[in-house]
Formats: sequence, structure tokens, C-alpha cells
Amino acid sequence: MKITPDEGPVVARVRRLVAPIASDLGLDLYDVEQRGDTLRVTLDTPPGSASGVDLDTLALATRLVSRDLDHDDPLPGHYTLEVTSPGVERSLRTPAHFQRELGKTLSVRLADVGNDQRRLEGVLVAADDSSATLHVADPDTGAPVVRVIAYDHIDRAKTLFVWGPKPKPGGPKRRDTAAGSARTKQPRKANREKQSS
Repeated sequence: MKITPDEGPVVARVRRLVAPIASDLGLDLYDVEQRGDTLRVTLDTPPGSASGVDLDTLALATRLVSRDLDHDDPLPGHYTLEVTSPGVERSLRTPAHFQRELGKTLSVRLADVGNDQRRLEGVLVAADDSSATLHVADPDTGAPVVRVIAYDHIDRAKTLFVWGPKPKPGGPKRRDTAAGSARTKQPRKANREKQSS
């Protein structure tokens, strides 16, 4: 995957057709890709939204995009249309993708196969039209360092979903449910009432 890919005329035309549909649905047009006879349109909620795109909205968007593409016919011959959301761990292919993911943890694979540290993982702290800046751990010391990476040096990049804090080893185990703990309290209360009467 190449960062900042050149858009062909078909992708640019599809982007122009789909952008108003996405806007009308309160969504952002995240990406348009053409791979062989597959046209993938990726829609997302605006940055900072509380949730992602739901299935009903994707189904409606698919119908609307399909209708407009059938009417305009930007692709010659048969093709497969995929309308999707970028998901939790999303590929970053353009400067705009990086710019909307500030503060998130990224996994980056550099294009230079001779580089000792070809794979990086770190927090994206800045992004402009030519490069991304990550806080990464120094491979020798583990100390945090800042790496500025030009997009043309990136082979692949994606966001990483970071789970909550890991439990401490040997820490106390929690009860499975609140209902389970409530069940243990009720018999004790009933027993105390019987003893007092």
C-alpha cells in the first residue's frame, strides 16, 4: 500500500458522486479505492463522534451510492461495489487519514527494507501534508523518542485498538456479575431475620 496514492479519473469521479451522499447522511467520505473490478467506498462518522457507522446507515448509503453509480456509470463493464466503514483498526492511506487520527496509537511499516527498525508502534502526535510525527520507544533504551516520518517512506500504516489497562498480576479476582453478589446477600439477610424472631 502506498501512502498518498495517485487518484485515477474513475476514483476521482466516484469521489465527486459519493461525497454529497455521505454529507447528506451526516458522514465523511473516508476513502475510495478501485482494485481490479472492485470499487470500495469507505464512509465514517465525523472525527470525535461517540460511535461509528451503524449497519442501517451503511445499508441506506449502499442503496443511494449504487443508484447514483448506475445512473452515472463511471466504470466500464461489470464491477463489485463495497460500501463499508473503516472499522476500529483502520488503514491510513492519505495525509487526511493521519490528520484525523491524532492521539491514537499507530502501527507503521516503513518502505525501506534495509532499515533496522522497519516496524514502528507509537502515538501519533502531529501530521501535516508531507509527514507524520510519532512518539515511539527507543529500541535500545525504551525511552520515548519523537520520530518524524515522511509519507513516502511509509509502506503501510494503521491505527491500533488499545485495550484498557491489564489486570495486575496476583490481584484480587472480581465477582462475575453484580447480580451474583446480590444473590449471596439475600440469603444472609433472610437468615438474620429468622434468627432475630
